[in-house]
Amino acid sequence: MVTRLAASELGAILSSHFVDQSKLPVLPIMLYLSLGAKELVMNTSEPPKKVVRNLPDLAALVGLSKRRGFVFQSSEIYGGLGSCWDYGPLGSLLKLNVKKAWWNAMTRRADIVGLDASILMHPTVWKASGHVDGFTDPLVDCKDCKTRFRSDNTDSYLKDKKCPQCGSKNLSEPRLFNLMFKTHMGPVEDAGSVVYLRPETAQGHFVNFLNCQQSSRYKIPFGIAAIGKSFRNEITPGNFIFRTREFEQMEMQYFVKPGTDAGFFDTWKETRWNFYLKYKLKAENLRFHPHGPTELAHYAKAAVDVQYNFPMGFSELEGIHNRGDFDLTQHMKFSGKSLEYFDEAGKEKFIPYVIETAVGCDRLVLAFLCDAYREEVTLDEAGKEDVRVVLGLHPDLAPIKVGILPLSKKEELSSVGLRLRDQLAEDFDVNYDEAASIGKRYRRQDEIGTPFCVTVDFETANDQAVTVRHRDKMTQDRVNLTQLNRYVFENLKDFYK
Repeated sequence: MVTRLAASELGAILSSHFVDQSKLPVLPIMLYLSLGAKELVMNTSEPPKKVVRNLPDLAALVGLSKRRGFVFQSSEIYGGLGSCWDYGPLGSLLKLNVKKAWWNAMTRRADIVGLDASILMHPTVWKASGHVDGFTDPLVDCKDCKTRFRSDNTDSYLKDKKCPQCGSKNLSEPRLFNLMFKTHMGPVEDAGSVVYLRPETAQGHFVNFLNCQQSSRYKIPFGIAAIGKSFRNEITPGNFIFRTREFEQMEMQYFVKPGTDAGFFDTWKETRWNFYLKYKLKAENLRFHPHGPTELAHYAKAAVDVQYNFPMGFSELEGIHNRGDFDLTQHMKFSGKSLEYFDEAGKEKFIPYVIETAVGCDRLVLAFLCDAYREEVTLDEAGKEDVRVVLGLHPDLAPIKVGILPLSKKEELSSVGLRLRDQLAEDFDVNYDEAASIGKRYRRQDEIGTPFCVTVDFETANDQAVTVRHRDKMTQDRVNLTQLNRYVFENLKDFYK
């Protein structure tokens, strides 16, 4: 029901509801008063009920990612390149924030150092690690539709020996396919010039173990963390950025004394689980998957995956492995150099065991996007749906922290808005938007996960303040211009309080 009252009656109405004027913001009706209006419009109807829907399918996220500048198909104007993706203006910021979150969680500890190793390494590194001889997948060709697929994880083949594409049984025998990209170093392409694009960052940790330990003067237990590009010539990549041929890894190798490895393995399981909860992945979308005897890598004493419930089902997000002393022992054997650690306290030498945590940055970005996506659906009195799409990203991860939205394009508002953009940009990633209605601009910011929207209105010139809206609570605060940076900083920190 809508009631129209003279604006002069406003004081009497408010007084009848509140004795304490500080309680005015919680008036239990919605008030709409247009600028210069002479009457007050009061909506005394019950607010519409809201239904929250999660991500319907991966296609919805792919569409939003393209539309809002998160992820684009690589080389799109040439028809694209299979399973290669480019991160757009917002995607590059989101990915950077994800890497920062992981890097800080690792290297701000007192027992972990950082490393940025070369992508190209001595080819014998990959012989020692087992990648030259053993980094393979079984490949099957369909002789009818020419599809190639892995025989070890394709349901139609495992059950009925059928092609997953056309259903044919006219298939080749499985043959092993090495996943490393091979190239040549130098002007002559011969066997002596072969090098590989690294398939993982971990080997850089192992060959630099003593360099990092001795230069940092760390004692065991300690870890080495790295973020970097890796490359795998996957047979069956797909599911958007879940499995790609060029990807970024975030890996940490934690070196421990033999005999203490089982305890540290359990500790790192808990630590990594808590990392995901901190950044607001829903606990019901996470689970541990311990590796059974047939799943364990040949070098692993124990392994567990942290799995996330992606739109295609639960799949690996991160691997946590007890690698024993396999890696350091192999590199000692192939290089002829000692990688033993001398424990001064115990006056003994030993080859450390390694606890590894390894997560794909691109896969983690996908998990955060899937988990954050929600549709808030309300029905008006006519039964028409209004859908507010929100990326409820943790504010540390959100690519844009503040949207600046002048109420109109008039110079008296836009000039203040642009000054605020520069003021806030000294401390935060911000976005200035004056195109279309204020409602549409709010929705654009909601879709990209912006925690706070700042509205410059016609009162700003008088009170030197702006209205700040909270993305999730939908609450609004009036904040002085000089206090705005501090307000944003403090409320980003306390966003969920």
